[in-house]
Amino acid sequence: MGTHQHLNHIIQGNCIEIMQQLDDDSIDLTVTSPPYDDLRNYKGYVFPFQEIAQALYRVIKPGGVVVWVVADATIEATETGTSFKQALYFKEIGFNLHDTMIFRKKNPIPQIYRKRYNNEFEYMFVFSKGVVKTHNPIMIDCLHAGLELNGTTYKNYSKNEQTREKLAKPVKNQKIKGNIWEYVVGKKQEDQEAKGHPAPFPCELVRDHILSWTNPGDIVLDPMCGSGTTPRVAYELERNYIGIDISQEYCELARQRIKSIEKQPTLEFLEPELL
Repeated sequence: MGTHQHLNHIIQGNCIEIMQQLDDDSIDLTVTSPPYDDLRNYKGYVFPFQEIAQALYRVIKPGGVVVWVVADATIEATETGTSFKQALYFKEIGFNLHDTMIFRKKNPIPQIYRKRYNNEFEYMFVFSKGVVKTHNPIMIDCLHAGLELNGTTYKNYSKNEQTREKLAKPVKNQKIKGNIWEYVVGKKQEDQEAKGHPAPFPCELVRDHILSWTNPGDIVLDPMCGSGTTPRVAYELERNYIGIDISQEYCELARQRIKSIEKQPTLEFLEPELL
């Protein structure tokens, strides 16, 4: 079997074995959140990280992207650092660390006081196989759009001595969004669909990444798709999807979520540059 035989299916099984059936250089984007550091009880299944990372490198197209959403547990008074170890391993096997992004939770769960500040974020490591091919940047309004400034300048980020030049006059209406993305977790109706899973990420997070790194018709993979948020949003945005999970229960949940939007009128989502 090849990649196209698996398109637009939720597949129950070991993700390494299923990915072996996918063609080399055939996936445009992977968005996934692995069961890191045993922070959630994932029905006793194991997580062979290095094998999964190697399989992802094989199937991702040149110029394609892997978005790896991960955080660290705190064990015996120290954070594990697993997220950074994984990021360095992705680089070791050939990926570029294209960006280190932050997923900030607007409504983090309060934690028991442990002489540390309440954790509000997870990392979103963006890895690329070579130079990123597709980037549809999300634009946001500038705080001082249209303002005439007298002395503010742009910084020249050259390899040599950095200088300031070119007056910022007037301030542009929009700019590219920063790499700290904030979302409410678990409150929206589309996220409530996934309440049968212990750790779903917001549909809006996946939507922003799919819009950023792919175009309609591209192929989006989640090898540990859990409740199916990545396939669900990919389908909604007219991308092809492949979802894999070892849990039959979660596969059924993912299929039901996709079926629920199949019955709804088609929604039109403008690409970021058209917003």
